[in-house]
Order: sequence, then C-alpha cells, then structure tokens
Amino acid sequence: MMNLRIEELSPATILAVNQMLLKEGQEEFLAPVSYGLASAVADPRTFWQRVVLEDDRVVAFISANFDPEAVREEFRSVLWRINVEADDQARGIGRFAIQHLLDEAHRRGFDYVNVMYEAGEAGPERFFRAVGFEPIGETEYGEVIAQIRLEQ
Repeated sequence: MMNLRIEELSPATILAVNQMLLKEGQEEFLAPVSYGLASAVADPRTFWQRVVLEDDRVVAFISANFDPEAVREEFRSVLWRINVEADDQARGIGRFAIQHLLDEAHRRGFDYVNVMYEAGEAGPERFFRAVGFEPIGETEYGEVIAQIRLEQ
C-alpha cells in the first residue's frame, strides 16, 4: 500500500524535484511553447505547485495556474506540468496528483482544467486521456489543448 501525501513545493523539496528522472524520450515533452509564454507573465499568487511524497521521498511534481482573469481562456485553469519519477510511473501517483489538482480547481470555483501538450509517441497524451482529459482544440503552435470537466 502506498503512503502518498501532497505538499506545497518548498526549499526542502525543490532539489529533489530538480533531480527527478523521467523515462527516456519524455524530456522533449516537458514544456510546450505556450507554457513558456504564459509563465513569463503568470501571477505568482495564482500558481499552484505541489510535490507528491511517498513516505518522505519526492515521487512527483505538479504545477498549475488558476487565474479567472487570464486574457487567454485556456490559461484560466490550467495544468502546466506533471512529472512522475521514472521508476514510479504507472503506480497511480500521477492520478493521485491530478485528483488533488481537480479538488483545488473546484475549491477555487472552476468547473474545468485545461492542459496543453505536444502529441508524440513518448508524450503524455495517453496519461491525460486515461485520467479524463479530452482534446478540445489546438494552440497556434500546434499543441493539443485538452480539458477535463469537473463534476458539480
């Protein structure tokens, strides 16, 4: 049985996040162009950054933004990044992190969360589809925009 908990990103956990290993080929899917543009102007008060710990070991990182006044609608409630340590993938850790993300979106009054990603064999699409995200469009850079609707 996994002993998972989620905590705010902190100085005590950031080093472990920076040292996380991904499976081969996943690195190229880390930050779509759209996220780089949005993060340059994102309000730190709307950031949501968490780590998932199994016992005391960082096994995942998740980052999102919740800004009801964002100029671009796809950035109002958006998952920016989810990384799960390579050896810990396919154990339910990503699903655990996504559930906490959805709970936070609901708590902040949103009824959806978006994600943008580049399509590709080693990319995150299979995971996002498995946890309930459905493609709804494409960015001007050709990235997939997918959305999960929250139950009311």
